[in-house]
Amino acid sequence: MKQKILVTGGTGFIGSHTTVELQQAGYDVVIIDNLSNSKAEVIDGIEKITGIRPAFEQVDCCDMEALENVFRKHSGIKGIIHFAASKAVGESVEKPLLYYRNNITSLVNLLELMPRYGVEGIIFSSSCTVYGQPTKENLPVTEQAPIQKALSPYGNTKQINEEIIQDYIHSGAPVRAIILRYFNPIGAHPSALIGELPNGVPMNLIPFVTQTAIGIREQLKIFGNDYATPDGTCIRDYIYVVDLAKAHVKAMERVLDNPGEEPVEVFNIGTGRGLSTLEVVEGFEEATGVKLNWKYAPRREGDIEKVWGNVDKANKVLGWKAEADIKDVLRSAWKWQQKLREDGIQ
Repeated sequence: MKQKILVTGGTGFIGSHTTVELQQAGYDVVIIDNLSNSKAEVIDGIEKITGIRPAFEQVDCCDMEALENVFRKHSGIKGIIHFAASKAVGESVEKPLLYYRNNITSLVNLLELMPRYGVEGIIFSSSCTVYGQPTKENLPVTEQAPIQKALSPYGNTKQINEEIIQDYIHSGAPVRAIILRYFNPIGAHPSALIGELPNGVPMNLIPFVTQTAIGIREQLKIFGNDYATPDGTCIRDYIYVVDLAKAHVKAMERVLDNPGEEPVEVFNIGTGRGLSTLEVVEGFEEATGVKLNWKYAPRREGDIEKVWGNVDKANKVLGWKAEADIKDVLRSAWKWQQKLREDGIQ
């Protein structure tokens, strides 16, 4: 058995897939989640896939007393992967204080508890949002690209949290950190036992695509077809959630067992190539044989025109690479949506 790892937000989309990969790599996992945007039944799916039921505590990371009780109860935690955060861009514009409270207080609490309980390393779930719209010469975007003013309170919390980690460790705190800047996670576990389950109307493209395909949503809108891209639609770097989860395992191995010279390291986690919204929609139709009812709509405020990552650093330093084929990824998302229908969930 490898070290004990605390996964905050572990019943969420990325957290659940990462828990699976951690368990399959031999780690002992403790999940905490307040279930504000996920369901406890996800634990059942994790157990069916791995044969191991992770420890689960329904705790809000902003509740310092409850959080410290987790460290007392589950002694010997060596690493933390911190996913727990509010993450809807639009909602963050409407409720900025909620986002600053949830996303910043939770991290500060964890960092404060780490030395107290002998936790050596933390992997922070950041975002390519911090790059804003990179200039032409900065595409594909590297980790050295300038950080730009955030377009939303959500994006700003990612930037602020990165700075908090840097400042805390620079102050001499006896912990190490790896910051992972994700691009656009999509898909579902091949077993269709866990996947993305957004509350209400999806904010992300793929759940909206699959919900339209199965008839939950009447029509899919592609926001903007007049961007300066080959087909006029936005371009993103779409990464398979299982590949993303595996990156966290590699990052945890590095931070605990094979640390680099720098106490804080930053890695882009993506595929290294951009796909347009139209390419994804047409790719889904081709991969599944399901025709979508879609139309173009006006541009959406806050959308970045094009961004995709240079992931050479993660490939070389972490020994990690995104491997999944986009058609297989889109099929996995469709299989998950069909499983939800079978189970009477959606």
